[in-house]
Amino acid sequence: MPASQSRARARDRNNVLNRAEFLSLNQPPKGAPEPRSSSRKAPGPSAQPPTPGDGARERRQSQQLPEEDCMQLNPSFKGIAFNSLLAIDICMSKRLGVCAGRAASWASARSMVKLIGITGHGIPWIGGTILCLVKSSTLAGQEVLMNLLLALLLDIMTVAGVQKLIRRRGPFETSPSLLDYLTMDIYAFPAGHASRAAMVSKFFLSHLVLAVPLRVLLVLWAFCVGLSRVMIGRHHITDVISGFIIGYFQFRLVELVWMSSNTCQMLISAW
Repeated sequence: MPASQSRARARDRNNVLNRAEFLSLNQPPKGAPEPRSSSRKAPGPSAQPPTPGDGARERRQSQQLPEEDCMQLNPSFKGIAFNSLLAIDICMSKRLGVCAGRAASWASARSMVKLIGITGHGIPWIGGTILCLVKSSTLAGQEVLMNLLLALLLDIMTVAGVQKLIRRRGPFETSPSLLDYLTMDIYAFPAGHASRAAMVSKFFLSHLVLAVPLRVLLVLWAFCVGLSRVMIGRHHITDVISGFIIGYFQFRLVELVWMSSNTCQMLISAW
């Protein structure tokens, strides 16, 4: 053991590079890059290799687009047909809205057109029906008027419920009038004036004896009421058509639940 140590010391003394003038050769020059093995840092707890689940999650997030940027590449035939009809309805309704504002082409006739629409409003019809019911002295007249009052109340509740459910706006930015707020006729679909005009005209044609010219005038009145609502920009064409259909079915429902004369007399006496 001592012999090997003495040989090692003798080898170091004989090494030329261990001399003082050659010590600088054993030191690395200043600014020299460190060896690659030393530059590699051991992975700590914060630098963990990504897991396959993280990569899949990032791919899914990058593939997700905002709703406004999404586009249905293969729309169905029903969707294409519905959107096309809706676009045609809006375009035609805007063209027919010739009295929608003061700058419209028929702005001078706006007051007259609104007056035609008022003839189909619910408040005048309910008030007039109650007044006629009070003045009526015949059982047959009271029976017809009581059922007409039931039909008018049914129309107001049906239209208000459907409008509250659909919440469709009109083709123009027009605010409802005070009478519209009273009957809850705020939205566009369906047209309450059109449904009421169709129901009342059908009711009169079925229960009143009228001459042929009066029958024609009654049908024309219902049509003009619906058209006036489109001309002032309150409803679309489909809103008015739907109102006519709903008014007809309301008449059929009132016919099914028609109140007899005894029932009407009992309600009148209770009232």
